[in-house]
Amino acid sequence: MFIINRKFVAKVRQFFIRDVVFICNFAFLFVNPRILEYMTFTALANSIFEQVIKAYHQTDDVDVLLRNPYPAGGIEADLYQKCWIDTVQWHLEDIIRDPHIDPAKALVIKRRIDRSNQDRTDLVETIDSFFYTKYHEVDVMEGATINTESPAWAVDRLSILALKIYHMREQVERKDATDEHRDVCGQKLAVLLQQQVDLSTAIDQLLADFEAGRKYMRVYKQMKMYNDPSTNPILYGKK
Repeated sequence: MFIINRKFVAKVRQFFIRDVVFICNFAFLFVNPRILEYMTFTALANSIFEQVIKAYHQTDDVDVLLRNPYPAGGIEADLYQKCWIDTVQWHLEDIIRDPHIDPAKALVIKRRIDRSNQDRTDLVETIDSFFYTKYHEVDVMEGATINTESPAWAVDRLSILALKIYHMREQVERKDATDEHRDVCGQKLAVLLQQQVDLSTAIDQLLADFEAGRKYMRVYKQMKMYNDPSTNPILYGKK
């Protein structure tokens, strides 16, 4: 009797989905060759995100200083810094969920996460400014539409997705976990990998639409009120 190894099936499914989606995307590009020009952006972003996550895990220390290998002011440096913020915050979120953590330490970390969220938001707006500068002079077609989110917020999700993939793969490869746990995580990893391809394709298509004038973008500041002492009633009420 032939016994199917569940772990093997999960692995096959993972790579099958990834390869099928890749082939579909390649076919799309063959029909739409202009998209190739913009596929390089998410390829660049994803490679930088992987670079960041690997660099962080050399020490796995939330207090290690950022050493950005890219020239300041370029989009590569912004992408690197963006993912570094996300990666450190990911691990701060892990630490603060320790049920035995000292409450005073937890409060310090919570305040640090708040500052990190503001830094993250500021950097997303910087990346959006890069896109706006690049596309704001494009002649917009009649009937052009606006997207539900700006491209930088989609890139923000792509950065978080890279972290999910890295840490889910860790679970798949855990030696101390059960086969059932690794199988379940393998199925989740396959979904995350497909999501990465889909989101990357959607971002590249959005940039192509900006270039062609089929869509236009606006940059909205997030205006986080809880960090502003003039709009948070707890803060201005204590003056």
